[in-house]
Amino acid sequence: MTPRAAVLDLDGTLVSGDALLPGARDAAAAIRERVEAVCFLTNNPTVPPEAYAARLRDLGIEAAPEEVVTACTATLAYLREHHADDAVYAIAGDDIVAQLRDAGVSLVADPTACECVVAGYDPDFDYDDMHAALRAFGDSGGVGFVGTDPDRTIPTPDGPVPGSGAIVHAISGVVERDPDVVLGKPSAATADIVAERLGVPAADTVVVGDNPATDVAFGERAGMTTVRVRTGLGRADGGPDADVVVDDIRAAVRVFREA
Repeated sequence: MTPRAAVLDLDGTLVSGDALLPGARDAAAAIRERVEAVCFLTNNPTVPPEAYAARLRDLGIEAAPEEVVTACTATLAYLREHHADDAVYAIAGDDIVAQLRDAGVSLVADPTACECVVAGYDPDFDYDDMHAALRAFGDSGGVGFVGTDPDRTIPTPDGPVPGSGAIVHAISGVVERDPDVVLGKPSAATADIVAERLGVPAADTVVVGDNPATDVAFGERAGMTTVRVRTGLGRADGGPDADVVVDDIRAAVRVFREA
């Protein structure tokens, strides 16, 4: 298989915090030279694609907004399709709420007035949020429940910290109900968005990421070749085995050279 497209994870694969991982700039450029299309795919729902692309360009990596797909990108697409006219109560941080508002989502401040709950990363998540979730769902089985992404932890330079998945699971536990859908990787809805952006068959696509449970699972389910890097959460347990395991993004370039 000669790769025609690349799906590159960001946190833990290309970047760590606000800095590039060693060799990431040259590796990203080398991969881009060898494929027809690139998608930067992240389960971070807090940064809009435009801002992510600008951040990557500031770090020296070529990136356009349409090449960036985030967990919030997928969440907004799902809401447009399944909850277009619904009143939405967000249990999420200000950065996510701002993206929902900018996209025209009908947000409500009263959880008892909502028709759908969106849960995502919020560093200020607390007991009051769990109480709000109980009020939102009440005895009604008709309220939608959407999680932005499944990442229970996020890699940082100082070690993993709780992510959106931790909040989604906390809400799920207190309301005794599973989400209707959890977007981001490895969801099929996110895979559909990526496939549309790339315009290349999954069989001709290589996904590179650090998390077996999200990046590798995403690629395996979509029918892509999977490459796991040992940076970020690359040593974490759980998730399927990757087709190729390498130390870092620099070593991942050889997959595109040798395929």
